[in-house]
Amino acid sequence: MLQAWIESWHVPLFKEPVFTRMLLVFVLTLILHGLATFVLRRWRRAAAGTQSTLDDIVTYAAIKPVPLALWLLGLSYVVRIYAKAQQWEELLEVVTQARNIGLLFSVAWFFWRAINEFRQVYLMRNTRSEADVDQTTVDALSKLGHLVVFVITLITLLQTMGVSVSGLLAAGGIGGIAIGFAAKDILANFFGGLTIYLDRPFSVGDWIRSPDKDIEGTVEMISWRHTRIRRFNKNPIYVPNMLFTTITVENPSRMSHRRIHEVIGIRFADLDKMAGIVSAVKHMLEQHPDIDATQTLIVNFVTFNSASLDFMVYAFTRTRVWVEYHAVKQDVLLKIAEIILAHGAQLALPAQTLHMAPPLPVTAEQPSERLVR
Repeated sequence: MLQAWIESWHVPLFKEPVFTRMLLVFVLTLILHGLATFVLRRWRRAAAGTQSTLDDIVTYAAIKPVPLALWLLGLSYVVRIYAKAQQWEELLEVVTQARNIGLLFSVAWFFWRAINEFRQVYLMRNTRSEADVDQTTVDALSKLGHLVVFVITLITLLQTMGVSVSGLLAAGGIGGIAIGFAAKDILANFFGGLTIYLDRPFSVGDWIRSPDKDIEGTVEMISWRHTRIRRFNKNPIYVPNMLFTTITVENPSRMSHRRIHEVIGIRFADLDKMAGIVSAVKHMLEQHPDIDATQTLIVNFVTFNSASLDFMVYAFTRTRVWVEYHAVKQDVLLKIAEIILAHGAQLALPAQTLHMAPPLPVTAEQPSERLVR
């Protein structure tokens, strides 16, 4: 009935059965495209109100590749109708191969978008729930997923184009040795990055430093080739990943506490006040709300220095934040100064004592003798 209606338009081209079928397929493709887009958009809005994340990921991943696949199928069928009518066998083969390649890329695009959406949804939901999210692991898994999709797509594409993958792999085994020597640094960086992702000595956002190299700053990005670290002066440094397999890396961001370690000196004249000062300082630290008294806490008279009597203060703060730590340390040092003054003692100042020999007695004869001589 639809065909008869089209032929009733009195357009000479449309009276040809081939063009009528082509037009029918095109219109059907247009209708399916609109229907698929409408259903996917409605489904995506409905999925946003559910607790499951799978439907969000699937709808986001499919909303563009599915219409593309429908158009590839429809247009390829339109061209096939015309090629069959004209008996163009070569065009049929080209259209079939192009359609298969296009569908392959549509499927790969679907999984690529699904991996990206999974990463975004996972990070967003865990951030809202204030859960501990290891962003480095999430990035590693997403990059690994992209790599798997790329490799599978490439192998399938080569098979679709008639390339023997087994023969290519056999030939690649011979050239792989030469390529391995030429790209040994690239491979070393790749496996270094893989080691970072698996062992996780540090993550994005951590403050790291190395006593072996001049490396210190905040980790901003971990790629398969290098790690970008932002120094505290805001300069970026790019460290090859293979370097982290041979150097010692310290991660202060994962410390449990921050340490206060100070040696404070008072005057020699205040020796009799040392025991009271040490006892009061220790009691103050034990009662301080920002000092963890369950950790090692030492306040002891340690040495007779050249110009002072020194006692050591050794304690750990509860906070690990750099700015908060210095505020706590300042408060502790000021309280120690108050305790010293309250005991009638004073902080020692660098001083030197100069002992002068008594002057020699001068007799009356000495000047005259010198004059004579």
